[in-house]
Amino acid sequence: MSALTGALYGVLLVYLGGWFLGHWTGNFSLLLFMLTLVTMAYWLAERFRFKPAREAAARNLEAQDAARRAQLAQQGIAKVDGDIGAAREKLLMQPWWLDWTAGLFPVILVVFLLRSFLFEPFKIPSGSMIPTLLVGDLILVNKYHYGVRLPVINKKIIDNNPVQRGDVMVFRYPVDPRVDYIKRVVGLPGDEVSYVNQKLSINGQPVPVQSLGDFYDEDSLRYAPMFSEKLGTAEHRILVEPRRPAYNGAEPKTFPMHENCRYTAEGVTCKVPAGHYFMMGDNRDNSQDSRFWGFVPDQNIVGRAFFVWMNLGDLGRIGPFR
Repeated sequence: MSALTGALYGVLLVYLGGWFLGHWTGNFSLLLFMLTLVTMAYWLAERFRFKPAREAAARNLEAQDAARRAQLAQQGIAKVDGDIGAAREKLLMQPWWLDWTAGLFPVILVVFLLRSFLFEPFKIPSGSMIPTLLVGDLILVNKYHYGVRLPVINKKIIDNNPVQRGDVMVFRYPVDPRVDYIKRVVGLPGDEVSYVNQKLSINGQPVPVQSLGDFYDEDSLRYAPMFSEKLGTAEHRILVEPRRPAYNGAEPKTFPMHENCRYTAEGVTCKVPAGHYFMMGDNRDNSQDSRFWGFVPDQNIVGRAFFVWMNLGDLGRIGPFR
């Protein structure tokens, strides 16, 4: 068992190392699920086999010592050298390979349940959600807000709140579901979404915006016009760069139901199909979103982002956001 455990840890280190170095894309949900199953197997084996065996060996040692002392007492020897305490403790001691598997099971199980059904941490990897979220923000995602989903397969089993326009959502990237993306919900099923000449309209109605002056992006070291935008009941900030084209005029034809979209040099208009959502970044002219890779199906939803719990470069970022 010691060799098997060492081999399992070796495989885990190779997998994590290749993931970290970018040699392959990891699936953390699946990894955590597998770790939970493996450590649970060790925990069950420890509880029902290995620990009882060690306790039986300790009792046998105590019985042998008691028998030896009784035999010596019959011979008139009352004082017997030797203390089996250290030997007993050694017999009862959990070996390293159980300590690092069965001993970790309760912790891994709690993390798995919290991450699968309550809250999942997520790190903002790009500037597509500036100014709402900055690169390096560590956020929390509410996993049950839209409903309870089974881990790994992401199948919804219990409904909760419906998706609302303006929600900041984490979802599985439709092009590669192993990767998580974060954008703002702009279009619901049945909506007609237009982003033409850098102005957003929903079902033919322009989305209200108000100028807030310029925003200074410390990463790009430049200013961009910032606006307050209201989608439904959600009021949030966006960036729009008038000097950049609304769209490059090339019509992508690779994503499912691309025929629902019309592309021109001025922008794009899409009819959101049933069971899907149209997503856009708040940094409108620096975001790869539904305009480029299509609609997000309901089964790809991970959860609703709602709180920045850490930013190592700016602790003032900690708090809720819209």
